[in-house]
Amino acid sequence: MKRAKITVIGAGNVGATTAAWCAAQELGDVVLLDIPQTESMPAGKALDLLEATPILGTDVQVTGTTDYADTAGSDVVVITAGIPRKPGMSRDDLLSTNAKIMTSVCEQVKASSPEAVVIVVSNPLDAMVSQAAKILEFPKSRVLGQAGVLDTARYRTFIAQELGVSVEDVTAMLMGGHGDTMVPMPSCTAVGGVPVTQLIAKERLDEIVDRARKGGAEIVGLLKTGSAYYAPAAATTQMVEAIVKDKKRLIPCSAYCESEYGVGGYFVGVPCILGDGGVKKVIELDLNETEKAAFQKSVDAVKDLVSTMADLGV
Repeated sequence: MKRAKITVIGAGNVGATTAAWCAAQELGDVVLLDIPQTESMPAGKALDLLEATPILGTDVQVTGTTDYADTAGSDVVVITAGIPRKPGMSRDDLLSTNAKIMTSVCEQVKASSPEAVVIVVSNPLDAMVSQAAKILEFPKSRVLGQAGVLDTARYRTFIAQELGVSVEDVTAMLMGGHGDTMVPMPSCTAVGGVPVTQLIAKERLDEIVDRARKGGAEIVGLLKTGSAYYAPAAATTQMVEAIVKDKKRLIPCSAYCESEYGVGGYFVGVPCILGDGGVKKVIELDLNETEKAAFQKSVDAVKDLVSTMADLGV
């Protein structure tokens, strides 16, 4: 059986940790790529990771490079490249800079791995997925963004802490754009099959949801310099596993929606069946009026980002 080839673009904390977990789970051979200005850095990280495989007991190859030729024929490409928002930088500055980076990366991916499934992790997430899809011109099912898995993981963590239960027994769903406009779905949240609304009062659940929304900012505040990478990398790895193993996992991803939910042609966080070839199907939930209004607000925020990106000429 042919082993999958997984390329991770961006050898920073998120990218390198994603590569490490993909290798540890023996999901496929891993190529870790960064820009030429980083010289031998990705090769150093890759060699270090490769030398861990005898201890991990995983037979995979790990390669570090600055040359897209080494990524040719990848089955899955994970894009973490981009810069974080810095003091004094406007949202438009961040959007413009990362859109230009995404454009450059995707032009190379399109040429080197035209059959790949592409997972975007770069922020602002939903806008960056849209930009990637525009440049790649791949079938929309093969372009998606990692957001819902991470947001849901944070939500599940805080619920488990609140109730003193195993995180394994908490199932949950969040929809919408990645960040402050994400939409919690209490009707799709349960602990050991028991609806969370029977276990946690609405006021307290609202506080937990708000903490999940601000989960990334909370970590940035604690780290002082830098942002979250363990959980984002774990979330990305789960998506890679679903694709290379054709697991058909039902998980929230930033996926292309046309008629679904009446979105009208944008990438936004929705529950998807994820497997070989990317998004198999977008699952449409029957939202109540409150959920519909919150989801529409989130979609409008995504549309605003995409419109701004177009106005900036990227």
